Amino acid sequence: MIWPPRSAKTWKQMMNKVNSYSYSCLEDGNKELWSSGHHLKSCRDAAFTSDGQQLFTVSKDKSIHILNVEQGKLVKRITKAHEYANPGISWVKSLQQASALNSLLLIDENLFATGDESGMLKIWDLRRGTAFMEMKNHEEYISDMVIDQNKKLLLTASGDGTMGVFNIKRRRFELLSEYQNGDLTSVAIMKRGKKVACGSSEGTIYLFNWNGFGATSDRFAVKAESIDCMIPISDNVVCTGSTDGIIRAINILPNRVIGTVGQHPGEPIEQLSKSRDGKLLASCAHDQKVKFWDVSSLGSVIVDVYRKRKKNRQLPALSKKAFGGADDFFADLREETTENKEKENDDEESDSDDTDSD
Repeated sequence: MIWPPRSAKTWKQMMNKVNSYSYSCLEDGNKELWSSGHHLKSCRDAAFTSDGQQLFTVSKDKSIHILNVEQGKLVKRITKAHEYANPGISWVKSLQQASALNSLLLIDENLFATGDESGMLKIWDLRRGTAFMEMKNHEEYISDMVIDQNKKLLLTASGDGTMGVFNIKRRRFELLSEYQNGDLTSVAIMKRGKKVACGSSEGTIYLFNWNGFGATSDRFAVKAESIDCMIPISDNVVCTGSTDGIIRAINILPNRVIGTVGQHPGEPIEQLSKSRDGKLLASCAHDQKVKFWDVSSLGSVIVDVYRKRKKNRQLPALSKKAFGGADDFFADLREETTENKEKENDDEESDSDDTDSD
């Protein structure tokens, strides 16, 4: 779920549909604007353009759709987006051999990237209407992608346990990292571009030095079943969503779980996104709800390098809504849930000395 930066709209996935909403802090102020069912199978990722006028979606039906945000009308459809080029086979067989799309990243107003279930990456140019870069270096699905500020190096996280590095300006594959335990599910650039963080299905965050992508520089085991998605809030703080339904705020170097931002009780969190001003965090989960959380104070959090580790302590709530003890924002996008009384500690393990090194 990616917010358009200049309009008060959000969307959630419901099977093969994309729904657009206007939202309000007032009771009964939320309104569904349109619903699009153009995809034949489930919609797996979506992203708004920088001006908020168009919405890109990718689907299990192996297609890419571009929608007009105001009306939800289909502007462009790319079918069989990741088909295998073989002129000797039929159209039907070619479609069967194509892979379902799994991830999407908008690079600029003309370029975007897609990753599929088989590990293939494609870079597309809207001006040409075709992909100009096509590489398959991962053995499993591409779960997430991010690009550096210079729009040069694109990083991929994969289910094969590796992070891939691709130079889109030179149109070449650079390298794969060493294999890590479990699937790599998410990737984020941190520390003013000096570090890269990858979440994993094992509940571990792996850290890489920039230009040292081959091997990890640090790793941090979070008390979570998995880390399915993550988004940077500041240079030091990242929010993660897990299968246990908890959104955690984590400081990177020194590695600390700051506390709980919020949760979808008992429901795996699929995606996180922050508003343009960085004050609100939105989350969506298997409960088919969109929730909003105040993260405006996280950017000013200072973590003590020498803080002693406290074991068997409840994970601190960063707001009164973090454990569902009060109504969330935008009440008609959620159903009432009972207060979660489960406790967990923030005893974290790190293979390093928790220092910030380049």
